[in-house]
Amino acid sequence: MDTTIPNDLEAFWMPFSPNRAFKADPRMVVKGEGVHYWTADGRQILDGISGLWCVNAGHGRPEIAEAISAQALELDYAPSYQVAHPKAFELANRVSAMMPDGLDHVFFTNSGSETVDTALKIALAYHKANGQASRTKLIGRSRGFHGSGFGGVSVGGMQANRKDYGNLLSDIDHLPHTHSLEHNAFSRGQPEWGAHLADALEDLVYLHGAETIAAVIVEPMAGSTGVLVPPVGYLERLREICTRHGILLILDEVITAFGRLGAGSAAERFGVTPDLMCIAKGLTNAAFPMGAAIAHDDVHAVFMDAPDGATELYHGYTYSGHPVASAAGLAVLDIYEREGLFQRARDLAPHFEDAVHGLRGCPHVIDIRNIGLAAGIELEPRAGAPSKRAHDVFVEAFESGALIRYTGDILALSPPLIAGKDHIDQLAAILKSALETAD
Repeated sequence: MDTTIPNDLEAFWMPFSPNRAFKADPRMVVKGEGVHYWTADGRQILDGISGLWCVNAGHGRPEIAEAISAQALELDYAPSYQVAHPKAFELANRVSAMMPDGLDHVFFTNSGSETVDTALKIALAYHKANGQASRTKLIGRSRGFHGSGFGGVSVGGMQANRKDYGNLLSDIDHLPHTHSLEHNAFSRGQPEWGAHLADALEDLVYLHGAETIAAVIVEPMAGSTGVLVPPVGYLERLREICTRHGILLILDEVITAFGRLGAGSAAERFGVTPDLMCIAKGLTNAAFPMGAAIAHDDVHAVFMDAPDGATELYHGYTYSGHPVASAAGLAVLDIYEREGLFQRARDLAPHFEDAVHGLRGCPHVIDIRNIGLAAGIELEPRAGAPSKRAHDVFVEAFESGALIRYTGDILALSPPLIAGKDHIDQLAAILKSALETAD
């Protein structure tokens, strides 16, 4: 194991991190295998967040590494602009086959952020091509996270991610979020209260006019803000309102696709088919950067009515459908299928639910919510120091052998789909100790 630690941490400006605090007391990992990381001094760290919601099949998979290596030697790069390579088409077919009927057209990107911006542009271009150029307004949701691009931040609803960047995109509005401690605290799975909150879209239609609204984008389960689970009937009602008013529904499944909820997608889990879907993270198990926007046949068909020889969509990236990323994706999909990891997640979910709800009653815990292999544990904020208590629990958990995530005063968990009951129990025990230690 390489235990070399850089002696100068200044050059790397870390994302979404308190850089000065980290560099004063760094937490470095140097190896990953299965459901664990290892630190430079040899300590084993249980990965309780799948890296960053993305290493669904576990770390250090030789099948993925071998596919990446072989592809890099055979064809390290080929453009997707008017030239192509076979693996991008193969992966697109494999992905579309996993999705609900009609989601058959895959536009590759390099990340969730790029995928969201791609989906928003497709939505705007769709309406223009369909003779409804007045539909330019994009609707997001409070507390939503849709990546770090200008489009995604604009439709996103997390204040800290927006406040430093001025007006961002114009012609944006937001739905209310679905979280309610009063009605839904300590819900197991989908809460019963809250489907009516989708009706806020009707209010926006009345305010702006349906003829001005291009698309609504939501996360089926809002992960980055602290695991907000959709109320029973909420997504179905949102789908019905969008359909009735000719508004495209975009589901941001960057976190939820590829097994997190025990199915290939949240769309499958909830029986709600969007017009556009955003995927990334689990697509390649995070072994190589890749994402994709998936368009429904009805959306794609409008673009294909362009004159013969015309470019149907003026959009793309240098690395769209990258050969090495495509090879990684194919290897990952093989693992999901061969090992039955989506079913494994479904089977493990009840044990995971019991384990996380077993933390009810720990100091400062005011809510626990879960679905599939994802959970949020909300803490009472420390007076005058929001998020500090959650940060302290995060650090204590890491020092005790588990990596989790915190956002505000919420702890987030999403273990790899290959985790066993013993790993879940260990994760819960470490969290219990960390919570009891926190002041």
